[in-house]
Amino acid sequence: MQYDGSDAPKGTLRWMNRSKSTRSAVADPRAAALNRMKWSAAGLLAAALAGLALAAWQGGRGAWGWVEAFCEASAVGAIADWFAVVALFRRPLGLPLPHTAIIPRSKDRVADGLAHFVRDHFLDPDMLVARLGVFDPARRLGDWLADPARVQEWVGEARRWALKAVGLFDDDRMRRATLELVVAQARRWNSAATAAEVLTLLTQGGRHHELLDVGLEKVGGFLAEDEVRARVSELMVRHARKEWPKVIGMVELVTPVARMADGLASRLSASVLGELRDVLAQPDHPVRQRYDAWLAEFIERLRTDEHLVAAFERVKERALDDPAVLEYAGSVWNDIKRLLQADLADEHSALAGHVAQALRDVGDRLRDDDSLRASLNEHLLSAAGQLAANLRAGVTTHIAQTIKDWDDRQLVDEVELSLGRDLQFIRINGTVVGGVAGLVLHALRVLPG
Repeated sequence: MQYDGSDAPKGTLRWMNRSKSTRSAVADPRAAALNRMKWSAAGLLAAALAGLALAAWQGGRGAWGWVEAFCEASAVGAIADWFAVVALFRRPLGLPLPHTAIIPRSKDRVADGLAHFVRDHFLDPDMLVARLGVFDPARRLGDWLADPARVQEWVGEARRWALKAVGLFDDDRMRRATLELVVAQARRWNSAATAAEVLTLLTQGGRHHELLDVGLEKVGGFLAEDEVRARVSELMVRHARKEWPKVIGMVELVTPVARMADGLASRLSASVLGELRDVLAQPDHPVRQRYDAWLAEFIERLRTDEHLVAAFERVKERALDDPAVLEYAGSVWNDIKRLLQADLADEHSALAGHVAQALRDVGDRLRDDDSLRASLNEHLLSAAGQLAANLRAGVTTHIAQTIKDWDDRQLVDEVELSLGRDLQFIRINGTVVGGVAGLVLHALRVLPG
């Protein structure tokens, strides 16, 4: 059964060619050991045949009868085991005998059997979850993270990889490609819909009223300041003198305008503060109701009002097309990148130190908190079971198809190199055991009962 690999995938053919070229360039030590064992087994067979011929030439009388019996049975055993061993890999002497070349002829069946074995014994969700449960992954993870030396080694390696990743952006082509990718993604981004989703999230559970309360309290505190009241009074006097100079002049004859403005400013401040206190104290105050209605209407407009959506898009496009904005974003990124590179290049990186400390804290918490470990194990086992269920079919097909795509000759060579020495021992044992069996049978025949 020949197979030239013409219908194999290109990756398989490349693997075959690399394997052949590598093996031709560097002799496989297994091949030399296998050849020695083959020559040893063949030498024993030749010795048995030679002994058989010599005993037959001597007529098989006396001691030669025992030699003949031993050598005859030994040769038969050697030939039978040679046939059995060769039939595993190829057709003996090239003869089209049935049930020979078993490995290449059974490759598809072996592939399916191995794939199903892996599926049933390694990717069965219930079995995998049971074994992982005994493994207690959360505790082992906690022990791993609580080891400072191990965490430091991992964080150090991650720091070096991160430094290389940041350094990629020093390349102009990489920087341009990244910028183009970001801009393209930003152009596809629906900014109005995102704003609507954010506002919806912020208004859930009345959280927007907390923001309103904080704003009103800040305004109230601002209006209660003497400096603010004085400033308001000053502005009112200045405006009145500018708009009604004659009236102000007449009023000045009766009472100082500044004193009137101070009193008016104080009463205005008190009135506004009273209104603010009412809004803060009353959950159903009309101001709050109008605030709710306005936010709900604005969120709905962000989703449905084409003019408002278009306005958001115009603002976004102007920002994306504005060289000043792009230059500013680039300068901010360059500053961040320089800071990252300087920190990551330092053996005592602050960022790496924070990460290491955080990992150690997680490890300590996992070791000490039984409920946290139980929760993490529950989620890990659930995820592992779901992953195994999702991978079963794909992995089974992949294993089976990969083995089926192997070159027959390559497969036979690999199996023979791996198991050939042991199989040659079978030939040697067959030769010796056959000879011993021949002696026993000859003794039963010639010795008195």
